[in-house]
Amino acid sequence: MTFDIAIVGSGFAGSLLAMIARRLGRSVVLIEKDQHPRFAIGESSTPLANLLLEELAARYDLPRIAPLTKWGTWQREHPELPCGLKRGFSFFGHHLGERFTAHADRRNQLLVAASPRDEIADTHWFREKFDEFLAQEAQRLGAEYFDQVSLERVSASDGNVQLEGTRRGGPFRVCARWLFDSTGPRGFLHRALRLPEARFEGLPETEALFTHFTGVQRMSEFASAQEQPPFPPDDAALHHVFDGGWIWVLRFDNGVTSAGVAATRQLARELRFEEGAHAWERLLARLPTVRAQFAHAQPVRPFVHTPRLAFRSSAATGSGWTLLPSAAGFVDPLLSTGFALTLLGITRLADALEQDWNTPRVNQRLAQYERDTFAELDAAARLVGTLYRRMHDFPKFAALSVAYFAAVSFAETARRLERPELAGGFLFHSHPDFEQTMRSLCTREDVSSDEILRDIEPFNIAGLADESRRNWHPVNASDLFATAHKLGASRDEIEQLLIRSGFAPSAAGATEVCSPSAGAERLSGR
Repeated sequence: MTFDIAIVGSGFAGSLLAMIARRLGRSVVLIEKDQHPRFAIGESSTPLANLLLEELAARYDLPRIAPLTKWGTWQREHPELPCGLKRGFSFFGHHLGERFTAHADRRNQLLVAASPRDEIADTHWFREKFDEFLAQEAQRLGAEYFDQVSLERVSASDGNVQLEGTRRGGPFRVCARWLFDSTGPRGFLHRALRLPEARFEGLPETEALFTHFTGVQRMSEFASAQEQPPFPPDDAALHHVFDGGWIWVLRFDNGVTSAGVAATRQLARELRFEEGAHAWERLLARLPTVRAQFAHAQPVRPFVHTPRLAFRSSAATGSGWTLLPSAAGFVDPLLSTGFALTLLGITRLADALEQDWNTPRVNQRLAQYERDTFAELDAAARLVGTLYRRMHDFPKFAALSVAYFAAVSFAETARRLERPELAGGFLFHSHPDFEQTMRSLCTREDVSSDEILRDIEPFNIAGLADESRRNWHPVNASDLFATAHKLGASRDEIEQLLIRSGFAPSAAGATEVCSPSAGAERLSGR
């Protein structure tokens, strides 16, 4: 069997690339070692990730994928697929051995809204069903699909890749012009080609322990507030942060909750992560409020221990092969950066397949793809590594997290204005001015919260330096109107952006835009 493109790994990234390649007229084989549905994590989308998925669906005529970019359309068009409502990010700072108590100045919490209402909110992807759906869509568009394949050998050179192994007890052999690997960190090609592993500078060695649960209570029952938050903190990517690590809690609409912990190697070994459920109980014993949240929780599958969480390959492309970003490197799920990084990479690869396939330029494009992929992974690692070093001091952790949200909200808005060049890539990795700001914030150990808020001002378009909000940040149209000049945008352009993105509903079901003053409170979701 000979194909233009072979893709190993039928998770969301591999299946999406297969669909795009089919729309471009390429013959595609999609190869999976397991069988759908199968357990996977990496579940929380973001505004930037959903915008990139929306752009790919529109550009490559994928109408069944487009509804999955917003909670409202997902519920109407694909109610059979479980997902979770994600209105933003919630962070709660804990001291080990103490119950969480909300301070009046909110110095031990951070809520950052990503949408003003449920209809256009982001989602958590229940990957067991989400990946299965995308693999089926790839097949529906004409990709050949083989599961339960054990690949044993690969030989690759320009214009010729041969894959050999077994499938269901028999021999399996495929030839292709190019091979894309979507099998994740330390995946198929990393092992088969014996690619050296590099390290992220400044990122501590971390481990993870995770599973899915039922019966997890809502954090709002334990973190009482006298005021109404900008969104329910449980309808979000909820983070419990403590010295040495953090716990994620992601709720799906089928009664299942994804939860786990990422921690420094020192803490992971102290808790003996390799012991699974017992290690989880030892961790909860140190976090009384989280233990109460999980008092009635039951794991629905065995715990998974990842003894080496971060990963960076030394190469992302070579003669006849390319690693997708998710196979080239992984940092940490702390800020839900994985989907955006992967979709940025798929966007670049799709563009190369569309414009430069069968030309000498394709190798140049793939070399640039590799440089961009590693630059973005390195930028994310610098930020996450700094956040780990600040987990013992939640106010500083929160201030630096705000810098991240300022950067990604600027990038999202720039793309919606069709000016992606303003953002200079993920976390401004190629922007001559903003990149230096982000790098400085991540390398200066003595930087204060006030300095962070001052330094992000040039790209802060979401009011994230407004101290009167006391760490609760809504989505507010007036912020965008007031900072439009930072994007070189007019008031009319901002109004049209808000209409296109479905920012506010009218009584008739269409969209309307508030003025920078009168309607701002309504649009903020308060």
